[in-house]
Amino acid sequence: MKYFYRCQQCGEEFPGNQVLYLCPECSSVQQAGEFPSGLLEVILDLPPGSPSGKVAADELSPLPLPGLSRFPAGNTPLAEPVRLREICGLNQLTCKLEFLNPSGSFKDRASLMVAAQAIAHGESTVALSSTGNAGSAMACAGAAFGLKVILFVPEHAPKNKLMQSVLYGAEVLPIRGGYDQAFSLSIAYTQTYGGINRNTAYNPMTVEGKKSCAVELYNQYGRDIPDAVYIPVGDGVIFSGIYKGFRDLRDLGYIERLPRLICVQSERSNAVSRAWESSLPAAVSSSDTAADSISVVNPAGGRYALKGLKESEGWCTVVSDEEILQAQLELSREAGMFCEPAAAASWAGCRADAPMLRERFGPDVKTAVLLTGSGFKDMDVFTGRVGIPEAVEPRLEACVERIQHT
Repeated sequence: MKYFYRCQQCGEEFPGNQVLYLCPECSSVQQAGEFPSGLLEVILDLPPGSPSGKVAADELSPLPLPGLSRFPAGNTPLAEPVRLREICGLNQLTCKLEFLNPSGSFKDRASLMVAAQAIAHGESTVALSSTGNAGSAMACAGAAFGLKVILFVPEHAPKNKLMQSVLYGAEVLPIRGGYDQAFSLSIAYTQTYGGINRNTAYNPMTVEGKKSCAVELYNQYGRDIPDAVYIPVGDGVIFSGIYKGFRDLRDLGYIERLPRLICVQSERSNAVSRAWESSLPAAVSSSDTAADSISVVNPAGGRYALKGLKESEGWCTVVSDEEILQAQLELSREAGMFCEPAAAASWAGCRADAPMLRERFGPDVKTAVLLTGSGFKDMDVFTGRVGIPEAVEPRLEACVERIQHT
């Protein structure tokens, strides 16, 4: 498929037959403390028409996708959680089970697209920085397609996620310091030694990979769209991908409007929400939420997310860490959906907004909640909150007594 790059800020266009990451002009005038500048977006060079029917997985992909049988990212189920519907009073609530992707997270979608980019350009190495999910997703895809993956991570990243990457065969380099140091080193590595850099938002193909979820929602809603989509937001790139997917569908004539896209953040990591309220795309001073996958000081895709919020007539919902952790337990116990805290944030946001949604749009508003990562990604979060019961004596009476007092 023909495509080209366009700078999200100045509108400068660049040919698509190359690996390109940033607009040279806009990225050179990056202001300290502001969201990253000069990010590119991929523009499909297709005339709009009057299409009908389902959209195939690769129909809106800028690059040929390698065999999905080798790395079956996407095509995740859309669940109808009856008990959650009763709890929040939203009769058409659905949950997109992104934690059922091969490595257990939404990030597999972007990694499939970056693998396609590496294969298309004859590259055998992919480097990136990550606190967990992006790294394990790329390592998983690398194992499937025979790519060498070099992963720069903060030394205190969640062990479960790092172990995934090690088991998939990635070269894992824990860096003394935080994500910023790991990010800078991953950029320096590809600039010096070549290969593809997969860093989220920095590589515009990551947004292209993530937009496939929006295309699936269109298909799963019977060639229609939800009224509202709840998305957990850290760096803003999942949000950007969902926005880009629905925008492409609209621009190509599949749909007439965008759904309202809702950005859900922890109050302890809310850079995009603050920027939405103040119209100032500025980083926050710190981020220490328990939802580590959305813990971001300066969101890489912040500017694009703000654009998507405005164009979709969406909004930001900020929730506490306690609400997120309670939502995680509620998803497990009331719907059988075991998610990490960052994924549960979207349900926490929807639950908090439910009275407003019913009042503003009615109880039949079509609401989709993205559950983006598996609960097995971060088991340490349950320490001190949930534990294994002590053993009982091997007598039926003792078992019944325990059951009656639980």
